Amino acid sequence: MDTFGSLQDLDFPVGVVVSDADGVLDTYGDTTTSFAWASVTKLLSATATLVAVERGMLSLDDAAGPEGSTVRHLLAHASGVPFDSGATLSAPGRRRIYSNLGIELLAEHVAEAVGRDFDVWVEETVIHPLGMSTVLMEGSPAAGATGSVEDLGALGRELLRPTLLGPELFAEATNVVFPGLSGVLPGFGRQENNDWGLGFEIRDHKSPHWTGASSSPRTFGHFGQRGSFLWVDPDAGLATAFLGAKPFGEWAAQVWPRLTDDVLAAHARP
Repeated sequence: MDTFGSLQDLDFPVGVVVSDADGVLDTYGDTTTSFAWASVTKLLSATATLVAVERGMLSLDDAAGPEGSTVRHLLAHASGVPFDSGATLSAPGRRRIYSNLGIELLAEHVAEAVGRDFDVWVEETVIHPLGMSTVLMEGSPAAGATGSVEDLGALGRELLRPTLLGPELFAEATNVVFPGLSGVLPGFGRQENNDWGLGFEIRDHKSPHWTGASSSPRTFGHFGQRGSFLWVDPDAGLATAFLGAKPFGEWAAQVWPRLTDDVLAAHARP
């Protein structure tokens, strides 16, 4: 089968890296040029935050954000703060409100706890240890990173076989936190169970969704409005990173699920 047949008609540059925990399995397109990661940046920010938790420099139960909110609420988009500005919309733990502002508040809390600018902390704890030589953290910790799909693929391999986080914290981060919360998954509408971990979106049984029909419910990751995604399917033992030069739109909602299913079919474990 043609793993990348769904991409043949795209009229703009894209890069794809498919990995298992041991290395790169397949690539497509421009894998070395830097693209904007948009909200996939949140995976870097969440991982760096969790490294600080792992090292005992802060706690998931630290108060952060609006009254009653904690680091855990901010990571899980359950603090009640709006997308980017304005008054708090809900008490913490009541609704899944996807929020760039929440990640920015989180970054401020982490920076104070670790005694470094947040972007420096991300570089020291995630970017440099994983050898992500093209990645730059600029602007918002919710959406400001740029880098190559090769480097995004390196993050995917780390999330298949973690070295930066211990197994207990990693398991909490990649399973549903505050289950049963409804909310809007950007680009795909309201989900009755808009499941999220600690910075990682959990696929579960969401429909529609940007991953494939054959994706495991345990699949986690993130996509971005600049035409970017990283998913990790722990049951398949695969991760796929995608970066492109065209913003998210109907093309992505059509192409990404098909690409995901083709990757899973081509590289399924025997």
